[in-house]
Amino acid sequence: MRFTPDRKRVRLAGAAAVLAAAALSGCVVAPPARHVVVEEGPVVVAPMAPPAPYVETITVAPSPTHVWVGGFWEWGGGRYVWRPGHWAAPPRAGWVWVPHRWEPGAGGWHMRPGHWAYR
Repeated sequence: MRFTPDRKRVRLAGAAAVLAAAALSGCVVAPPARHVVVEEGPVVVAPMAPPAPYVETITVAPSPTHVWVGGFWEWGGGRYVWRPGHWAAPPRAGWVWVPHRWEPGAGGWHMRPGHWAYR
């Protein structure tokens, strides 16, 4: 079978297209992995369990994106002090507030501070 110059060009263009498609099929642009860095503060240890949390009146949010950060008991000066809740804006969309909590541990009750985390 004899090829004319036009058929050769079409065949070469087709082969080049197939080779380009094969070469580019392995090229995938993946989004960068999300890394969340949470800095742990110093561990606060109290000798006794905190009192029951206060029942707080939650006011109207200043905006639809604000999140209620509930109040918590803080240990300092040999006693617990109540820190009232407040509204806070997340650092970025998709972040949620993980509340403060007290857990029993070695030497007493350990406070785990609240922080923002990516959902």
